[in-house]
Amino acid sequence: MDHAEENEILAASQRYYVERPIFSHPVLQERLHKKDKISDSIGDKLKQAFTCTPKKIRNIIYMFLPITKWLPAYKFKEYVLGDLVSGISTGVLQLPQGLAFAMLAAVPPVFGLYSSFYPVIMYCFLGTSRHISIGPFAVISLMIGGVAVRLVPDDIVIPGGVNATNGTEARDALRVKVAMSVTLLSGIIQFCLGVCRFGFVAIYLTEPLVRGFTTAAAVHVFTSMLKYLFGVKTKRYSGIFSVVYSTVAVLQNVKNLNVCSLGVGLMVFGLLLGGKEFNERFKEKLPAPIPLEFFAVVMGTGISAGFNLKESYDVDVVGTLPLGLLPPANPDTSLFHLVYVDAIAIAIVGFSVTISMAKTLANKHGYQVDGNQELIALGLCNSIGSLFQTFSISCSLSRSLVQEGTGGKTQAVLSAIVIVNLKGMFMQFSDLPFFWRTSKIELTIWLTTFVSSLFLGLDYGLITAVIIALLTVIYRTQSPSYKVLGQLPDTDVYIDIDAYEENSLRLLAKTFTLLNLGLLQLLPAFQEPTNITSLHSTWTACSSQSEGQPPLPVFFSLFVKEIPGIKIFQINAPIYYANSDLYSSALKRKTGVNPAVIMGARRKAMKKYAKEVGNANVANANVVKVDAEVDGEDATKPEEEDDEVKYPPIVIKSTLPEELQRFMPPGDNVHTIILDFTQVNFIDSVGVKTLAGIVREYGDVGIYVYLAGCSAQVVNDLTQNRFFENPALKELLFHSIHDAVLGSRLREALAEQEASAPAPQEDSEPNATPATPEA
Repeated sequence: MDHAEENEILAASQRYYVERPIFSHPVLQERLHKKDKISDSIGDKLKQAFTCTPKKIRNIIYMFLPITKWLPAYKFKEYVLGDLVSGISTGVLQLPQGLAFAMLAAVPPVFGLYSSFYPVIMYCFLGTSRHISIGPFAVISLMIGGVAVRLVPDDIVIPGGVNATNGTEARDALRVKVAMSVTLLSGIIQFCLGVCRFGFVAIYLTEPLVRGFTTAAAVHVFTSMLKYLFGVKTKRYSGIFSVVYSTVAVLQNVKNLNVCSLGVGLMVFGLLLGGKEFNERFKEKLPAPIPLEFFAVVMGTGISAGFNLKESYDVDVVGTLPLGLLPPANPDTSLFHLVYVDAIAIAIVGFSVTISMAKTLANKHGYQVDGNQELIALGLCNSIGSLFQTFSISCSLSRSLVQEGTGGKTQAVLSAIVIVNLKGMFMQFSDLPFFWRTSKIELTIWLTTFVSSLFLGLDYGLITAVIIALLTVIYRTQSPSYKVLGQLPDTDVYIDIDAYEENSLRLLAKTFTLLNLGLLQLLPAFQEPTNITSLHSTWTACSSQSEGQPPLPVFFSLFVKEIPGIKIFQINAPIYYANSDLYSSALKRKTGVNPAVIMGARRKAMKKYAKEVGNANVANANVVKVDAEVDGEDATKPEEEDDEVKYPPIVIKSTLPEELQRFMPPGDNVHTIILDFTQVNFIDSVGVKTLAGIVREYGDVGIYVYLAGCSAQVVNDLTQNRFFENPALKELLFHSIHDAVLGSRLREALAEQEASAPAPQEDSEPNATPATPEA
C-alpha cells in the first residue's frame, strides 16, 4: 500500500466533533463583546501629524532619500567586487542602447547618452530598488518619438522658409524641444501621483495588458527600424495605423534598398542573436554576460571607418557625436496642452514597467520596494532630467547602467541592436496558448490591447486597453457564478450540487465491481441516503469476507444531497447596482422557486376549487384576502399603537384549506431559502433594496429567507442602508450555512409541535409569524 492510499484511509477514518449552540446573528452578538473604538479628535490628529521628533525626521529622510538607509549598511569588502563586475559588464551595454533608443525617440543619438547619465545618478539617491537599471527603454522611447513626429513631421516647413528636408538640424532641434516638454510633464505627473500616494495605479495595468501592450510596441519598433536596416528613405509616421503606413512605405521602396546597409545589418543581427543564445545557454558558467551590443558597435564602427561606407556605398551613419554635456535649458511649457495625453500614458507605462520589474527582483532578493517612492524618484528623474535635455526614462529590462562615450556608428548596426533586443517581447506571443487554456477573459485583454495599440497607436491603444480591462472587471461582477449548494450528509460541508454527484450509487457500483464485492448487499443501506453509519456497517461486513480490505473509502461517504424543503443559493461576487437584478432573477431560476409562480398557482387553485363546489363568492373572497395580505401597500408599513411601532410579519403563512392542496401543482414544498453570503464582500444601497424585496417576496408566499456567512462589512452595509429597520430581520442572519440549516429545521419542528398542540381558548391572531428561535 503506497503513501497516498495510507493518507486516504487515514483521512477517511478521522473525525472531529463540535458541540455548540446555533448561532444566529443576535445570539452571537450577545455572546461577543465588541471593542470600544475611541477615535482621536481632529485636534489630536493634527497635533500628532505636526509633532516633530527625531524618529519621525529620520523616517522621513529614509523615505525620500533611501540611499541614507542602505549606504551606511553597505558591506564594502563583501559587495564591492561583485558590484564592480556587474557595473562594468552591464554598463557597456548602455552605450549602444542609449544611441539606438534615441533613434526611436526621433532625436539625435547623443541625447540617448544624456538620458543614460543624469537620471541614473538621481535614481541612485531616490530609488528604493537595488537591482533595476534606469535609462532609455524601447517602449517609452517609441512613445516619445510618436509625439515628436506628430508635432514635428519630416516634411514640416519651419518658420523662416527653411524646409525640413534641407534643414534636419532645425527639425531635430524642434523634436528635442517636444521631447523635453513631454518628459517634464510626465515627470510632474509621476511626482504628483507619488506625493498623493497613488502608487496603486499600476494595479490597473494587469499583466496581460502590459504584455499585450509591450508586444504591440515591439511591432511598432520593428517596423520603424526596417528603413534603417534596408537603407531606404521613407517618411516616419505616427498616430492611427502608423505601423501599416510605415510597413507599406518600406515595401514600396524596397527596390531602392542599400545592399551594403542590409548586409552589415544582417551580419550584426546574426552576431547578436547567436551571442544572446550563447549567453543564455552558458549563463551559469559565465562570470558575466558577454557585452555583445558593445562589440557590435565597435565592429560596426571599424567597418564603417575602414571601408568608408558613407562615401563609397551611401550607407547612413550617425557621424561624430559632440563631446561634453549641454548646459541646462528650460523646456517649452507652451506645448503642454498638445502633449498632456501622451505624457499621462508615458508616466503610467513607465512607472508600471519599473515597479513590476522592481517588485520581481525585490521578492527574489528578500527586500521591499515602495511604489509611491518609485513614482517620486521617476518623477524627479524625468522632470529634472528634462532640464538637461533628456527624454523620458524607465527601467531597462536588460539591467543596463550608464556609460558615456563618443565615436562614429552606422545606423544599420543600431537598428540591428534594437531589433535583437525585441526578441523577448516577441516571445510574448507564446502567452496566447497559455491564456486560451487558463482564462478567456485575460486572453481578450491581451488581444484587444495588442490590436488597439498596434493600429490606434500606443497612446490611444493604452487608453482603450485600460477601458476594456475595467469593463472586464464589471463583466466579472455583473456575470458571476451562481450555485445551488447541497450537503455532504452528516457534515457541515455544503458544495455545488451541479459539480458533484448527487447520488453515489454509480460510484459505488463501479468501485465494488473492481473489488469483486456484491453491490446488492449495500443497497439496503441506501434506502436512507443520509445514513452513512448504516452504509459503513454494511461495507465493514462485506470487507470481512475478504482479508485486507480497508474501511469505508472517503469517496463513498462524499456525495452531495439537497436538504428537503431548503434551498441554499450562493453568489461569488458583491451585490451592487450592476448585478442586483440579475441576482434576483438567478435566485428564482436556479432554485426553481418563484414567488410569483407560487402565488399564481394558488389563485388558480382557488378558482378551481370554487368552480368545483359552485361557490364563486368563496373564491373571490379568498383571492381578495390573499391580495390584501401580499400585494397591498399597507402590509409592508409599520403601525404605531400606544407609542410602540409594530411591524407586519416577515413571513405570511398560507391560509389555504387542505382541500385546496390537490389543486396545487406538485412542488418541492420549500419552506426556507438560505442565501450564502460568504463570498460577498460588499452590498450597496441598490443591492440592499433588492435583498429586502427578495425577503418580502418569499415571505409573502410563506418562505423564510436566511442570510448566512455575512462578513462584518456586509452587516455594516445592511445596517447603514436600514435593512434592519424591522428588528425581526436580524433573526434572519446566521453565522454559517449550517447554523441556518439547523435553525430552519428547529423552526419547522417547533411549528409542527404548535400545530399538533390543542388550540387555545382565545382566538389567536391570524397569519401570525412564528418567531425564529434563539438556538
